[in-house]
Amino acid sequence: MDPDGGKVLDGKNVLVLSTNYGTEQDELTRPIATLRAAGARVTVAAQEPGDIRTLVGDRDEGDRVRPDTTMSRAAAEGFDAVVVPGGTVNADRLRTDEEARRLLSAFAEAGKPVAAICHGPWILVDTGLAGGRELTSYPSLRPDLENAGATWRDQEVVVDAAGGHPLITSRRPKDIDAFARAIVDALGTGANRA
Repeated sequence: MDPDGGKVLDGKNVLVLSTNYGTEQDELTRPIATLRAAGARVTVAAQEPGDIRTLVGDRDEGDRVRPDTTMSRAAAEGFDAVVVPGGTVNADRLRTDEEARRLLSAFAEAGKPVAAICHGPWILVDTGLAGGRELTSYPSLRPDLENAGATWRDQEVVVDAAGGHPLITSRRPKDIDAFARAIVDALGTGANRA
């Protein structure tokens, strides 16, 4: 809540990208809950119209989440930020998805925040958004990100505002709270050019 009694993200719209299978449950559902509690309208875009079948720890079946739209129907216009959850299977599929890459590039070109957690930053390599940026990820992605020209940090959340658009990254599920707070902070302080 802001000092005037409203919610800090009233009027903000956030797009979350996910495949329909393999997204880490908490990396999808908890940031969404935090953003909505802060007043943001959150839209989930998946590859297909059907449910997103999440996983817990990349192994166990998690909750099913109904997407609001598909990535092919989504556009950066009308949204203030984009969020990419992790999950090894999800991230590996997203990084090669033409629509996901199109959306991330459009958000970056518009100067809007791009946030990715755990294995989610893999797509930053394939979109060319990692080069010259300071970021973090699940530790096994470090060589890929460094080879793409990023400076990798072992921190729960890294916010790099120097590359034309805010880039918010985190390492793993235990960093979700810090990750979600950083997204709220970036949107709540007008760090984007919506």
